[in-house]
Amino acid sequence: MTGAEDWLLAAFKALALVEHELLVFAAFWFTVGLIDELGMDASYLWLRLTGRARTMRLARGYGADRLTGPVAVMIPAYREAAVIGTTITHALGVWPQPELRLYIGCYRNDPDTVAAAMAAAAQDPRVRLVIHGAAGPTTKADCLNRLYRALCDDEQRQGRRFRAVVLHDAEDMVHAAALQAIDAALGAVDFVQLPVRPGLLAHSRWIAGHYADEFTESHAKALVVRGALGAALPAAGVGCGFARAALARLAERRRAGGEVDAGPFAPECLTEDYELGLLLSAEGRGSAFLRLRDVNGDLVATSSYFPAQLDQAVRQKTRWIHGIALQGWERLGWSMQPVELWMALRDRHGPLTALVLVAAYLLLLIDGVLLLAEAWSGQALFVPLSAPARAMVALSLLGLGWRLAARLVFTTREYGLAEGMLAVLRVPVGNVIAIMAARRAVGSYFRSLGGGAVVWDKTEHAAHPAATEMAKVRA
Repeated sequence: MTGAEDWLLAAFKALALVEHELLVFAAFWFTVGLIDELGMDASYLWLRLTGRARTMRLARGYGADRLTGPVAVMIPAYREAAVIGTTITHALGVWPQPELRLYIGCYRNDPDTVAAAMAAAAQDPRVRLVIHGAAGPTTKADCLNRLYRALCDDEQRQGRRFRAVVLHDAEDMVHAAALQAIDAALGAVDFVQLPVRPGLLAHSRWIAGHYADEFTESHAKALVVRGALGAALPAAGVGCGFARAALARLAERRRAGGEVDAGPFAPECLTEDYELGLLLSAEGRGSAFLRLRDVNGDLVATSSYFPAQLDQAVRQKTRWIHGIALQGWERLGWSMQPVELWMALRDRHGPLTALVLVAAYLLLLIDGVLLLAEAWSGQALFVPLSAPARAMVALSLLGLGWRLAARLVFTTREYGLAEGMLAVLRVPVGNVIAIMAARRAVGSYFRSLGGGAVVWDKTEHAAHPAATEMAKVRA
């Protein structure tokens, strides 16, 4: 060999050492992740076998009955002129109860959303349009607190108190049975969460589609197990209902902490809904996750279209990782109760998972280079693995197969076999988004530690599932 070839061969041998260390690192954490997932899957299968994970089927006509008391539905909206009208019109149509009040939070510098909300409300007295005095966007929690103050003012003027508060986003399509189901469940608990069922977009089967896979498995399995084990439940921010008295307790606690005119929502937190659910699950009457199906077999859930473009998906998941994994660690700390510790670790593993995925994809690239180098040099370059490392690699591969099978089953059950097959192929898409979002979230978190302001990095919405359904009916 020439001197250049000797140098190149030495570089490949060094690369093989790097490959070995990356392989051991990735295999170890994939094995840990497999243990975690097998624990969740075993718990779910046990609940299924014992009948404790049964999805209740509702009777025909359920959802149209009067509520047990006044219920406020809060919808914060900034730059949502394209969807807020459809959300209001659809909600008023499928929820006929006179006890319902829709509180729509808009901003003084967003006249288009205000106009769209006013047009949809028409003359229905159940809609209350609230204009925030600050220029938007502030934060979602700040807008919710403004709606909460309007609710308190209405209670004082009218001499009656709402029984419950339900949260929704401006792009949501609600289920006809959801309001009555939440109202009934809040007779026993302080916080209720219904599933989220992402809508499928024909023009974004990969980016938007991967949300369907993730939410379907999470809201059909993980939250069911959390509820059955008595662990604190996170709120999704949509399709979640809270007892009015429970929100009043949280608001009073924040005021006692020195926050003048505070509401129950934490404006300094990027995922105020997640935190709110955990807090109310751990005190008072606790929480419940409801999986119900109507007489047609449709899931009683909140439907909406999720981001269809890569940059939007990364921005949204950046906020989730920042708020749940990083702010959650800082603001909520860690419980030493085994089940709560397990669930907190699951919620906060986003940055570590992204690092392991980077190592895994880098391994694929390095392995390809080393295979070509072996063919060129005629020498074995890969560093032999120890028996424990080989065992971890084998477990990692088995775990990957198990995870793909689970994703196929859960997505197929909700969306059909074609989407179930696509769900398997969409796993790398979700991984890439998770990696990009975790990198941004860590940077955003460290900027916030330096005094950076928390802002509502909201997602733009142009389509609404209710409009799509109405178009299908007309066709």
